[in-house]
Amino acid sequence: MKKEILFFCALFLASSLNAADTTLMRKHFNAIINTPEPRNFLNIESLNLVADYVASEFNKYGDSTVFQEFEVDSRKYKNVITSFGPKDAQRIIVGAHYDVCGDQDGADDNASGVVALLEFARLLKGVELKYRVDLVAYTLEEPPFFGTNEMGSYFHANYLFKNSIPVYGMICLDMIGYYSDEKKSQSYPLGILKLIYGGKGDYITVVRCYNGGQFAKEAKRELKHSESPIKVKSFKGPKKLNGIAFSDHLSYWRFGYSSLFITNTGFYRNPNYHQIGDTLSSLDFNRMAQAVDAVFETITSIE
Repeated sequence: MKKEILFFCALFLASSLNAADTTLMRKHFNAIINTPEPRNFLNIESLNLVADYVASEFNKYGDSTVFQEFEVDSRKYKNVITSFGPKDAQRIIVGAHYDVCGDQDGADDNASGVVALLEFARLLKGVELKYRVDLVAYTLEEPPFFGTNEMGSYFHANYLFKNSIPVYGMICLDMIGYYSDEKKSQSYPLGILKLIYGGKGDYITVVRCYNGGQFAKEAKRELKHSESPIKVKSFKGPKKLNGIAFSDHLSYWRFGYSSLFITNTGFYRNPNYHQIGDTLSSLDFNRMAQAVDAVFETITSIE
């Protein structure tokens, strides 16, 4: 009996070591949000401060960390990339953008996704992986660059394509921190979807397109079967449906890579979308940590 108790205690401790740390998450949020000026495309100094912070954290854990620098409208910007796993294996790209729209904190949109990347880096250190996992923090996801060849994610996807780097698939994280248990807190691009998914914004969503490829299909399945208590719902639709392509996975779709979008559904739930109310105090850290755990389990479970 004592041996059984010790065994289950050991399992509990082992699983605890692999859980997202909300104290570290708060530290990361504060570093990302508290820049001299909002981290929009006009404030290069603030963007660079965030990029440097992400790189310093990536350097603690990754095999290698680099800046991918590029120029848009005579201004220099940079993505931040760190890697784990066998160098000659196919790659899984996990990305999130660190810029904001306008003059606001952008806690959910999209400091939440970048904080998830930083937690993945910590959790991936020392893990034996089948695939090469690249964590990428992008800039220039927000307007006026969204949907153009000047998105940071487009520069990254284009680099992979031009250099024939083998990619199994891509996971995009954008707005994963805001949740609500209130009735009618969740809306949809089509009203009938409320009958299927419910009216409470208390879940994370896996979004993929029709004919989205094997990776997206497998990652969706792994996420829905994760051991994390976070509620996970999935949605598949045409690329032209409003909202389905509203983040960096769009850049990878354009090159034919199997990609999916993990989100709290953005403006279909969060009333603070692109507003000054998108602050740290509006986020649900416990459920965000559960979402991070679920995605981490997915990254390390894909066959």
